[in-house]
Amino acid sequence: MAIALFVLIGRSSHDEAASLAGYARTAWPFFAGAALGWLGCRGWRRPLEVFPTGVVVWVATVVAGMLLRLASGQGVAGPFILVAAVVLGFLLLGWRALVDSITWVRGQHIGGRGRPGRRPLGRRRRPRGQL
Repeated sequence: MAIALFVLIGRSSHDEAASLAGYARTAWPFFAGAALGWLGCRGWRRPLEVFPTGVVVWVATVVAGMLLRLASGQGVAGPFILVAAVVLGFLLLGWRALVDSITWVRGQHIGGRGRPGRRPLGRRRRPRGQL
């Protein structure tokens, strides 16, 4: 969804034709890069974590996406790389950070600082040897 939104916004902001072929031509390098990142970090194991899943997918999406755009004869200008990195970072990491924050507040943290199934906040374990 994040990459689709990025491509949709980008194409519409440059008044490019709203054709399925044009959309696919613009999107495929970024989807391929995201797939490489997802496979590389085994994203299915912890899909909601900002790190490493979100960061690896984001970096792979930008780097591989730009290299594939270059190899396929599409434009790769410096300002475009910067804008793509920032926007994709916001879209690919932002929702994960939001989910992480919400679950942290609710005591069901899923990120690297805790694991699902842990005791809710405020509940303490008795020291050994005490009843």
